Amino acid sequence: MKLLVTGGAGFIGSAVVRLAVARGHSVVNLDALTYAACLENLAEVADSPLYAFEQADIRDRAALDRVFAAHAPDAVMHLAAESHVDRSIDGPGTFVETNVTGTYNLLEAARAYWTGRGRPGDFRLLHISTDEVYGSLGREGRFTEATPYDPRSPYSASKAASDHLARAWYHTYGLPVVLTNCSNNYGPYQFPEKLIPVVILNALAGRPLPIYGDGSNVRDWLYVEDHAEALLLALAAGVPGRSYNIGGEAERSNLDLVQTLCAILDAMRPRVSGSYADQITFVTDRPGHDARYAIDPARVRAELGWRPSVTVEEGLERTVAWYLANEAWWSALQGRDGVGRRLGVTA
Repeated sequence: MKLLVTGGAGFIGSAVVRLAVARGHSVVNLDALTYAACLENLAEVADSPLYAFEQADIRDRAALDRVFAAHAPDAVMHLAAESHVDRSIDGPGTFVETNVTGTYNLLEAARAYWTGRGRPGDFRLLHISTDEVYGSLGREGRFTEATPYDPRSPYSASKAASDHLARAWYHTYGLPVVLTNCSNNYGPYQFPEKLIPVVILNALAGRPLPIYGDGSNVRDWLYVEDHAEALLLALAAGVPGRSYNIGGEAERSNLDLVQTLCAILDAMRPRVSGSYADQITFVTDRPGHDARYAIDPARVRAELGWRPSVTVEEGLERTVAWYLANEAWWSALQGRDGVGRRLGVTA
C-alpha cells in the first residue's frame, strides 16, 4: 500500500514509518517538524525509494489537499498530535488547534479525496489515540472500548474530541475510519520530555530523578515497536467504525518503573559510588494527575491476533542500551524548547 502517515517524524510515527517501509509499503511522511520532531529518527529509510517526506501542518487544509492530490495514498495513519500533558497545562490552545482542528482538517481532506476517487472500499483512515481519554482508574478494573470517556487534562480532552470527530465522520459520511487507543509508549527515539528518557538522561548527568507526588501513579507500558506492529495490523484488518485498545499488559507504578531503570543503569553504566536510585527526588504532583491507567486488550487480541512481544523488563533494557549508545541523537535535542525543565506546574 501507499500510506500517508501524519506525524511520521515523531516518536511513535517514526517507528511506524520504519516498520512500514521495512514491510515494503510506500510511505509519505507528513510532518510540521515542531519541537519534538526529529528527521534523524528516519535516517535508516531516508534514502529508500519507498519513502517521501512532506513538511506540512495538519492545521493547513490547503496543504493537506495538495499532499493527497500529489501522492494519492491508499490509506492514512493519523499520528500527528501535541502529546505532552505538562505542556498542555501550560498552553492548552496549541493542543486544541492541532489535535481538534487539525484532525477535523485531516478528516475533511481525506473525505474529499475519498469521495473524489469514487469512495473505494479499500481506502481507510486509522486514527491513533490514547488511553488517557478514559480518565482515571481506581485500584481495580481496566479500560475497555466501552469505557465512557472522562478526560482530565487539556491533552486528553483534546484527544477525546479528536476521537469523537473521527467516529462522527464514519457514522455521518461513511468515511472508513478505524480507531486505536494505546497505553504509555516507550523505547528508542523518545523525545527527552517524557518520564523514561528524562530519568535516563538525568541519571547520566547526575541530576535529580523527579517523581511526581509519591510515585504511586500506575501506567501500562507499551514498547513502541510492538505498538507499531499493532497499528499496521489495525490498519489492514481493523473493522471501520470500530476501536481497538492497545496495551502492553505491563502495569507499573512510576516509582517502581524509575527504580527498575536505576537498576538497569547500575548494571550497564555503574556510578563511581552508590546507585542511581540515590538521585530519586519526589516533587510536587502534576495538577489533575490521573491515578491509574490499565488497558484490557481482549478485542485486539481476539480480532487482530496481536499481543505484545516485548516484556517491560526487556523493553527497558533495550531502551537504556539505546540511549547509552546514541548520545549524539539526544545531545542535539538538549537546546529545544522545554527540555530539561519542569513544565505544567500551573494549577
